[in-house]
Amino acid sequence: METRANHVWVGAVTLILLAALAGFILWLARLGQGQQDEYDIFFQQTVSGLANGSQVSFAGVPVGQVSDIELWDKDPEFVRVRIKVKNTVPMLVGTTATIQASFTGVSTILLDGARKDALPITCETTACPEGYPVIPPKAGGFNEILANAPLLLERLATLTERLNQVFSDKNQRSIEGILSNSERLTSGLANAAPQVEGTLAELQVTLKEAGEALDAFEKATATTDKLINEEGVQLARQLRATLKSTDAAAASLSATLEDARPAARQLSQSTLPATEATLQELRAASKSLRSLTEKLENQGVGPLIQGQSLPDYKP
Repeated sequence: METRANHVWVGAVTLILLAALAGFILWLARLGQGQQDEYDIFFQQTVSGLANGSQVSFAGVPVGQVSDIELWDKDPEFVRVRIKVKNTVPMLVGTTATIQASFTGVSTILLDGARKDALPITCETTACPEGYPVIPPKAGGFNEILANAPLLLERLATLTERLNQVFSDKNQRSIEGILSNSERLTSGLANAAPQVEGTLAELQVTLKEAGEALDAFEKATATTDKLINEEGVQLARQLRATLKSTDAAAASLSATLEDARPAARQLSQSTLPATEATLQELRAASKSLRSLTEKLENQGVGPLIQGQSLPDYKP
């Protein structure tokens, strides 16, 4: 009876020691982890591969683990993932969370995007719907590819169908014709290569001559500029003197015309009419003299001396 009681006491003491050892180990583990802060992440996508205890890394450095995963009771479209991170990690505004999957099926949470001099993530700088600061999720990673796999497959099928249409038998014949024409064109260019080389040589000679002509033109332009710059001033002075003399002559002619204007007016008003009357009288006298001369030639001097005979009078 006493032996049995001793065995019970030994078993109880052993269990107590084992429990104390387990507690001590847990205490050491927590002591090694140090103090941790908790954050919530709300994913609107599948979180397959995540589990309690999954690793949380910041820029590839392990900083914590997942402590809880569940559907958010306020909106089942979201999965709430609570993580614990060492309080020494700079969790600043701008930090985002991404699910990093692997081919082994184990997923981790990758934190990234923190910027220097940003504010810490707290309930004052971000939302806290469950009492813990929220880290915004970021689409990407292998899970994003898996989530978009149906769309990618659909687009791949559409692309394959269109490629089949492009490479149909009719289009293949057209492509063969294009390639054949291209080959003939290439062959023609190869045959015309010597002519092209000769043309290019002539073009080089022409360009050289054009350059020489341009140089000659530049020299002629320089000579013209020199002539204008050196002799242009003297020519301009002579031109100014000539214009000045012409201006003076024009002024003198204008004054002369002004002086002659009254005499011209008197000539037109009195002298010219008197002259015209005199000319008319001279024309009449000349006419009479011409008539007298004709009579002298035809009848002699007698008729002029005797006068005209009167006709006989009969009573």
